[in-house]
Amino acid sequence: MENETNNQELENQQEQVVVAHDDFDWNSSKSGESAYSAEEMAKLTAEYDETLSSVKEYEIVGGRVVAIQDGDVVIDLNYKSDGLVPTSEFRDMPDLAVGDVVEVYVETQEDKRGQLVLSRRKAKLLRAWESIVNAYNEGTVVKGHIISKTKGGMIVDVQGLETFLPGSQIDIKPIVDYDAYVGKTMEFKVVKINEAIKNAVVSHKALIESDLEAQRQEIISKLERGQVLEGTVKNLTDFGAFLDLGGVDGLLYITDISWGRIKHPSDVLENGQKLNVVVLDFNDDKKRISLGLKQLQPHPWDVLPEDVQPGSTVKGRIVNIEDYGAFLEITPGVEGLIHVSEVSWSSQPINSRDYFKEGTIHEAKVVTIDREERKMSLSLKQLSDDPWATIEERYPKNSTHKGEVKNLTPYGVFLELEEGIGGMIHISDLSWTKRYGHPAEFTKVGETLDIMILDIDVENRKLSLGHKQLEENPWDTFENVFPVGSVHEATVLRRDDRGAIVQLPYGLEAFAPLRHVKKEDGSLAEVEETLLFKVIEFNRDDKRILVSHSRYYNDSKKDADRQERDDKRRQNREAQDELRKQQDKVERSTMGDLNVFAQLREQIENQEKDNQDEE
Repeated sequence: MENETNNQELENQQEQVVVAHDDFDWNSSKSGESAYSAEEMAKLTAEYDETLSSVKEYEIVGGRVVAIQDGDVVIDLNYKSDGLVPTSEFRDMPDLAVGDVVEVYVETQEDKRGQLVLSRRKAKLLRAWESIVNAYNEGTVVKGHIISKTKGGMIVDVQGLETFLPGSQIDIKPIVDYDAYVGKTMEFKVVKINEAIKNAVVSHKALIESDLEAQRQEIISKLERGQVLEGTVKNLTDFGAFLDLGGVDGLLYITDISWGRIKHPSDVLENGQKLNVVVLDFNDDKKRISLGLKQLQPHPWDVLPEDVQPGSTVKGRIVNIEDYGAFLEITPGVEGLIHVSEVSWSSQPINSRDYFKEGTIHEAKVVTIDREERKMSLSLKQLSDDPWATIEERYPKNSTHKGEVKNLTPYGVFLELEEGIGGMIHISDLSWTKRYGHPAEFTKVGETLDIMILDIDVENRKLSLGHKQLEENPWDTFENVFPVGSVHEATVLRRDDRGAIVQLPYGLEAFAPLRHVKKEDGSLAEVEETLLFKVIEFNRDDKRILVSHSRYYNDSKKDADRQERDDKRRQNREAQDELRKQQDKVERSTMGDLNVFAQLREQIENQEKDNQDEE
């Protein structure tokens, strides 16, 4: 019980609040006497204040690490209290130790607990921003670490501060793979800042351009015609290639790439390729530089072997085809013309674009060569003897042969009998009996025809050929088979506004003018319809027959009407003869006979009247 009473008294004492009087002197001892005089106390206070540094909020100050404990770093700023900074803000200083001096940012001199509040992260950011602003103002270079990709560019860590790198400012070349740059540390130039939000835009391209401009100025200052430079192919176009000469661009025209013909620069060059080129020309400000590649090699005509002379045989590739011939490349830069007249001994027209194909290999004989003018004429046909020299012996008149159809024209068929020997069958010499609107109705290219030699023109290298002459002329017989006025069955083959072509027996074709194709009901005969036609004209010399269907049925009707009239006249004459016989017997006739006679007379008169009406 006594212990409980003592504990209760102790608790009551602890709950009592001791409040000092306003006039209480803290400098006095228990006895009421002060240990220091007022002057001494003021002096001591001043000395104490001098030992404390002046710490202001929102500033960066230097402090010494006095302890690292419980996840905090204790910083002594020589202030009345130490500050604490989380160790997480020192991750970039793994070797941090007691005694090290670091910069921190004073956020608050004293929080609710009387603690000094510091931040190393904010100190770093402010120092980084100051560094970026200085770099922007002075044009100096900063280093940064690309940490991620974002819309339109990349995020770059510059001394702990995130900056923006636009995609167009990464390199002078377009960027395809942005991810390849993540994690790289590069140098940058600060090109834009925003003080309000502490944001900056950086560029790596600007540094490249600056370096290139310096190189460009150095190259331009030393640029001379004939100078050989190393360049890198940066772009290929239809007309040439652009080369980077180390900050200066030059154009290598397609005609200056090779002594030979090329269709496109990509046939010889590729992007990124390094090569030596010679400066051909440039304008006054040296912004346009013309380059040459082939000029680094001697002209092929200058080193063409001496044994290439008229009469020699060369081999090459077709590199260009024109209407008048084809160009054969002997070596790159040395070409000869094969004129169409030098392709074959035949006089048949040759289409060079059909005969030659680019890239094909041919042998040819040199006809002429001019090394100064760098021109050469070539021949294919002179590789063999002229077949026309013995044409009359091998192809005499009226001899028969076979030939391959090479070409069709509206007026005839061109055939080749052998290499260099050809002739033409005129369209009129294809058939005795049929008329063709075009030779394509008779044959086609590639077919083989039997022919007869009709005529030979050695001087003009022409053969006149015939196909119908292989058979006897049937028109001598047709004149007896199809005389004028004869009627034959015929089939309509085709019809137009002028008339119709009909086929008579023996495959003979005849023409019926349009009005002669009209049928009895007034309609026109249709194609493939078979009718009877009358021959109204036969011309043996022109091999022409005119026929008519309308003439046939009109004449047939007239013949029928004439026969009917003749029959009626005969019947009338017979009736009159009978009447005369009856008159002779009138005296002997009875009344009944007279009635019969009267009826007969009336019948005869009616017949005569009908005959007169018909006539």
